[in-house]
Amino acid sequence: MKKKHRIEEDSLGSIKVDSKKLWGAQTQRSLTNFNIGSEKMPDQIIVSLGYQKKAAAITNMQIGKLDNKKGKAIIKTCDEIIKGKLFQHFPLFIWQTGSGTQTNMNANEVISNRSIQILKGKIGAKNPIHPNDHVNMSQSSNDVFPTIMHIASVLDIKRKLIPSINLLIKTFEKKENEFKKIIKIGRTHTQDATPLTLGQVFSSYKEQIIKNKNKITYTLDELMFIAQGGTAVGTGLNAPKNFDKKFCENLSKLTKLKFKPTKNKFESIAAHDSLVHLSACLNNLSVSLLKICNDLRMLSSGPRSGIGELILPVNEPGSSIMPGKVNPTHIEALTMVCVQVMGNHSTVTFAGSQGHFELNAFKPVIIYNILQSINLFSDSINLFSIKCLTKMKANKKNILKNLRESLMLVTALSPKIGYDNASKIAQEAHKKNISLKKACLEMGFLSPKEFDKLVDPKKMI
Repeated sequence: MKKKHRIEEDSLGSIKVDSKKLWGAQTQRSLTNFNIGSEKMPDQIIVSLGYQKKAAAITNMQIGKLDNKKGKAIIKTCDEIIKGKLFQHFPLFIWQTGSGTQTNMNANEVISNRSIQILKGKIGAKNPIHPNDHVNMSQSSNDVFPTIMHIASVLDIKRKLIPSINLLIKTFEKKENEFKKIIKIGRTHTQDATPLTLGQVFSSYKEQIIKNKNKITYTLDELMFIAQGGTAVGTGLNAPKNFDKKFCENLSKLTKLKFKPTKNKFESIAAHDSLVHLSACLNNLSVSLLKICNDLRMLSSGPRSGIGELILPVNEPGSSIMPGKVNPTHIEALTMVCVQVMGNHSTVTFAGSQGHFELNAFKPVIIYNILQSINLFSDSINLFSIKCLTKMKANKKNILKNLRESLMLVTALSPKIGYDNASKIAQEAHKKNISLKKACLEMGFLSPKEFDKLVDPKKMI
């Protein structure tokens, strides 16, 4: 009968580990000591560790520190991690050491044991491949974890978030063109204002998202600079000369992205300002999307007792008690994501400010919140564009009714009869519940022909 446990050892002694698992003693201790909550280290972090450890192994082989047999086994294991084949061997929680050391050691132990397995050795023996001496060669958790924080963020932004944002921009542009000839009443302070086209409204939304995309893209330039090579405090102790440059060259080839050594490794280990900046840009996207979503749900309110200028697609029943009700569900989902991202940014902001001396020890919570924000936005923006925005229609009947009844069309009369007289017309029309034209004619300010010539919404946009 196969043993259910094996004995793994570290500097504190021996400990039992499930025989089916590839992790070692330090991972097992972390599971026991930090069984906090349900938030596990994200898969993106594990994949990024695969890239980081592979690039380190290649670099150590190139400079002659790691022999080819060991290096190739490590690389093969890293490829399995990158492909997601070993996720079940990464069980640790976010709430652990603030440097991410336990997750780094989780990777070192898994890669060590799996590589030993590939070489037909005994798991847990640390021979011929040791988790610290070989897998973690020329590295420290203090430069590994900041590096994978950047790798994970950049990969998720490029592969998921930017494509979702591009789809949203494209969809707003389509609506801008679709609605460009529909004149509607504008609103400021939630009150009637002068007219504009519905297309112009959607052009505003499009421009907000374009500017947000540009801000997020700009942060990628900062995130391409990584801490690898700084080791424990930024001095590069135990890392060979030019390890950082060769590592970045190898990492860039693996990811097809252009990573570079950070100019000051002390800063990139002690602080995470570039990640706080990214979080701020995601927060800014939340601000824009909340504004846009609130506009859309108010403009689509009704269908008979609200503004009702937009018609939402019917995706699912809106109520368990009110038959036929349609709710702005995809808008609501996206706005809840926005609120969550704002909360995440508060966490990242405070965590970013808590670097003490040569190390920021809030790394796991920073990257957990950032990756959650990126992934929530990627999914919700994509679904909002496809399920809601694309199918949204203009209610031309209500738009025309609201336009004709607005008192603010009187603004066009001011240059001819003066602000005060135009105000009198608006007040008279509102008081008697009559049209602007009738009030103007009754008060004798203009002839019918003069009024019609001046109060033409097409000339006001």
